Amino acid sequence: LIHFYQRIIYKTNMTKLFSLVILYKGDTAAHILKAGHDLSSISYFQRGTAENFIVFTSKILVERTGVGARQSVKEAEYMCHVFVRSDKLSVVCVSDHEYPPRVAHTMMQRIGEDFAGQIDPSQWTGGDQVAGFQGQCEVYLNKFQDPSKSDAMSRLQTDLDDTKIILHNTIEAVLQRGEKLDDLVDKSEALSMQSKAFYKTARKTNSCCGTSWG
Repeated sequence: LIHFYQRIIYKTNMTKLFSLVILYKGDTAAHILKAGHDLSSISYFQRGTAENFIVFTSKILVERTGVGARQSVKEAEYMCHVFVRSDKLSVVCVSDHEYPPRVAHTMMQRIGEDFAGQIDPSQWTGGDQVAGFQGQCEVYLNKFQDPSKSDAMSRLQTDLDDTKIILHNTIEAVLQRGEKLDDLVDKSEALSMQSKAFYKTARKTNSCCGTSWG
C-alpha cells in the first residue's frame, strides 16, 4: 500500500525509517497504542495523508499476521515490517527498501520490550492510545536511522534469525482470500475523505505506470 507515496516522496535525502507504530491485536481488530513518524522526506502538504495511510496499513497487517509471527511486506521502494508478540502486543515499522529487515525487526523487538515494561497490559486492550511512553517511538527512529550502526548489535540476537521473517512481495499477498485493498479502503472509518480521494488518484497513476494493485 505504501508504494503509492511515490507521488509525494522527494527522491533526494530520503530517510530510511519513516514510521514506528505500536498496536494491540484484539480478537476482531487491531488498535493503535503509540506511534512515531519521520516524514520529513514527504511533501509538507501530504504528510497528514501519508500518516493516515501508514496507520491504516499498520492495522491491516497486524490483523492479518499470526500471533508470534514476523513479516516483511515489500511494496516497490518501501517495506512494512510487522511483529506480533505472543501477548498480542504488536509493532509495525515502515522503511525504505534498502533498510535491512534484521535490523528493523531487532528495533521492533526492543521497543516492544520497552513498551511492555513501562505500560501495564491492562492499558493495552482499551482501544485508545496510551498516555505514557511519550516520544519513545521517535527516539527509536532516530537511534536506528543508520542501520550500519545497529546491524552488528542485531546479529548478536541469537533468537532472531532471518529465516523466521516471512517475506511478501505485495500487501495483496497478506490479504485473506477474497479480500481486495480497494474495498478495505472504501470501508475504512479511519481514513479521511481526503486520504481516500488521494488513494484513488494515486492508484490510477500507478496503474498507468504498470504498478500492481491486486
